[in-house]
This record gives sequence, C-alpha cells and structure tokens, in this order.
Amino acid sequence: MRSTFIVLLFFCQLMVYGQHAPADYGYRHLQTIYRGDTVEILVRSKKGEELQRKPVFLFCQGSLPIPLLVRYGPDEQKSSYPVFVFNPDSLSREYHLVIVGKPSIPLMAHTDQLRPDLTYADSSGNFSREYVERNLLDYYVKRNIAVLEFLRKQSWVKRDQLVVAGHSEGSAVAAKLASDYPAVTALIYSGGNPLGRMMSLLSRTRAAQNDTAQLDQGIFQYWQNVTAAPGNMDGTGDTFKSMYQFSYPPPMDYLKKIRIPVLITFGTKDYGAVNGIDYFRMEMIRLKKDNFTFREYSNTEHNFFPVKESGEVDYDRFNWDKVAEDWRAWLNNGRR
Repeated sequence: MRSTFIVLLFFCQLMVYGQHAPADYGYRHLQTIYRGDTVEILVRSKKGEELQRKPVFLFCQGSLPIPLLVRYGPDEQKSSYPVFVFNPDSLSREYHLVIVGKPSIPLMAHTDQLRPDLTYADSSGNFSREYVERNLLDYYVKRNIAVLEFLRKQSWVKRDQLVVAGHSEGSAVAAKLASDYPAVTALIYSGGNPLGRMMSLLSRTRAAQNDTAQLDQGIFQYWQNVTAAPGNMDGTGDTFKSMYQFSYPPPMDYLKKIRIPVLITFGTKDYGAVNGIDYFRMEMIRLKKDNFTFREYSNTEHNFFPVKESGEVDYDRFNWDKVAEDWRAWLNNGRR
C-alpha cells in the first residue's frame, strides 16, 4: 500500500501544484505522516537512477521557515533558488539526497508570497503558530528519524549505509539524530557551535561589540529569562523552549557519544562557531577520540564566503560546492 502511495505521489505532482511541480526542478516529492502532520520530503537522485538502490544522504537545513522550493521571476520553472545550499549533482551520483521541509510551511512558494528574507508568514505577518510550536530540536530529531524509517522501507534505499549532515541549526539536529539513531553510519557537522546556540549568540555579539555597546549583558539577561521558564512556548519566533533545547545540553554532549566517523567543517571567520569548535577539538584530543575529522576553511564566514581585509563578506566567491565536494571525498576516502 505504501509503495502504491509513493508511485501515485511521483506521477501526480502536476495535479497538486498545477503547472509547477518538484519534478520540474529535478526532485521527487514524497510525503509521510508524523504525529498527524504531513511531512514534505524532496529527493534528488542521479537522472535515470532514481530507483537504483543507493544509500540515503539526509541534509538537515538551517533555521527559519523557508519553503524548500522558492521560485522567482516570470520564468518560474527555470528561476528558483537552490533546494540545497550546494550543487547536489556530485553527491547524488552515489547517494539519494534527501531534505525535509519545515513543519506547517508550504513545500513550494513564489517570492511574491514570502517576506524579503524568503520566510513564510501568516496573514498577520508572523510565523504561523503551527510552525512555532514545532520549531524544537526534539521535534526535528524525532520527525527526521520517522522520515528515515519511512525511507529505509523503500526498495531503492540501501540499509547498510546512512549519512546525516547538517549546517548551522541543522548541525545540532544532525548531531542529536546521530547520537539517538544507530542506523547512521557517518555524520557531517557543519557550521555549528558544539557549545550551543546561546554561546553562538554571545560570540557573535562580542565580535560586533564596540566601546559604547554592552549588548552582551542583554544576552545574559535573556538566558536568565529562558532558564527561568525553559518550557515557555510564547512568542512568534524562537520560543524559550526552542532556545533552551538548542542550547542545553549543548551539541558537544551528543557528539561525545558518537563512535561513527564525524566530519566537522567550519569557516575560521564564523564567530558563532569557531571558538566552540576549537574548544571541542581540544577536548577530543584530550579524550583521545580519533573518529573526528576537522576541516577548516580559512578566512571564510558562516556560509563559507571569504571575508575581505575590510571585514566585508565577498559574496562573489561561492565556496559551497567545494565544501560539498570535500564531504564526498571524505566519505569516499576511509572517512579519516
């Protein structure tokens, strides 16, 4: 029954999305149900090898309620922002690349339907309550495990390999998932702070601070408020509960438990991550844990764009494809 459901989804996408469908952009669209929620899944495979048995490479994206497929301009079929932050063609030669949509957010949208930062808001201009209530580390991890369980039942998925990667917020999701789900065979932790989200906020604030701005005091007061009510779900963005879960326990605690190969990638000018990664690396040396590989990208920021001497980010030099190719090389070369 479930296989029939997938086939129907694959061939009936045009009926759902009108003249535009994920297939127009080279993606298979699957759905499953988690806790009564419809979960949107996109799969990128090498053309012609969609049903060939390969391992899954699950990419856990970063923060904010952004649709997976964002169209722009009049020629929408050709004009869309990339689903993955990198060109998926290299990794899709050997894996079925998988990405899961944000909860209660449309799978596809045109920029006319979104805010300037490409986030999806309700009629009041705020993030929907359905999204806010699910924007939690625990929800993402358990939902993604349910997705992996669903995928691992498909005939085109190899069960003896499973790669999980995550960038920024997604790195924390990936780390906890890998520590909780024994089927994961390799983890890629990218652009995350092993000390947690609050330490990332503090590090970025200190990097931007000048003599007249004591912004760090606001960070400490905010954390005091969060820890006083760690289950509070008020708000229209990151609730106290969300901030607490992404901060404590810190991802370092999940990473320490992992025995599989782990690749950690980061930019040396990523002030929200580099200090935490350096500390974690020192700890792994002290503990004599040799399953971690650290790959730094000198003079690049959070998304691997170079930083000029002036401090400005050089957005003309895109390095994400190189990072993804380094991931593939690490996976293929003994993961060391």
